[in-house]
Amino acid sequence: MVNEQEVPHDTPGAQASPASTQPVAPVRSKIDYWGYLVLISGVGALVWGFVAAVGTGWGLWEYTSGLKGVTWAFFLGLGAILIGAVQGWRARKAITPPPRTRRWVGMLVALIYVGWVGTFLMAALTVPAIHDVSTDLADPPTFQTLVLRTDNLDNIPGADDDKMRGLTPQQRWALVHQKDYGDIRSVRINEPVPMVVAKAERLAKARGWDVAVSLPEEGRLEATETSAFFRFKDDVVLRVRPSDTGEGSIVDMRSVSRVGTSDLGMNAKRVRSFLADLTGTVTAAR
Repeated sequence: MVNEQEVPHDTPGAQASPASTQPVAPVRSKIDYWGYLVLISGVGALVWGFVAAVGTGWGLWEYTSGLKGVTWAFFLGLGAILIGAVQGWRARKAITPPPRTRRWVGMLVALIYVGWVGTFLMAALTVPAIHDVSTDLADPPTFQTLVLRTDNLDNIPGADDDKMRGLTPQQRWALVHQKDYGDIRSVRINEPVPMVVAKAERLAKARGWDVAVSLPEEGRLEATETSAFFRFKDDVVLRVRPSDTGEGSIVDMRSVSRVGTSDLGMNAKRVRSFLADLTGTVTAAR
């Protein structure tokens, strides 16, 4: 005889074990630390670079400190892009990938800032490290109202170059200038000197330059252009003289940055653009 106590019974009203009645705890989503890091780094790089530039323009610190801030913000942006890319690759293999919005936004903002600063870095690698550009290298136009910086020839490239050994800073500047900016030369305009200077003054004011002096009869104009963020100031002098034949005028222009060693090609760009607008069709003087 089988013992009834040994036979299991499926009793309809039987109570389930306590373990089977416990509620299942909800699965907590993990905090996306890496996503927040990429977002904060990307936005932080943009803000840091902007504050560094604008603060320099407002005179809150020296321009060298502002440039350092822009540079370190550039590296922070690169870090955000790199971390975001690595986390994106890891997320492809994850069972439950983290949200992508924060990471993508951070990477996009960082990419915009890094790309913007990168254009200046590329310019620094492709233009000579000079900050004084003139159409006449033998006899550059001189400033009489504005003051030329005292250290204008202190850091001219080529001091350690064997090919330039024995040359003066002025000669090295002319050599480097001629090699990279050989297209920038004096121009001839078939108009009298006063008319050319008056036209140059109108053009300078239209560009938002601060005209320090304009003397049509003397053939001289001096003005200053200020950059947007850093508020860097570049001084310009225009010299207009009658041609040897007495027909028309010979125009020379010089643009000099007040601070820094390299102008990233901005002075050359300014001279080319201004003379092109002044003449309509630029013709090299002979």
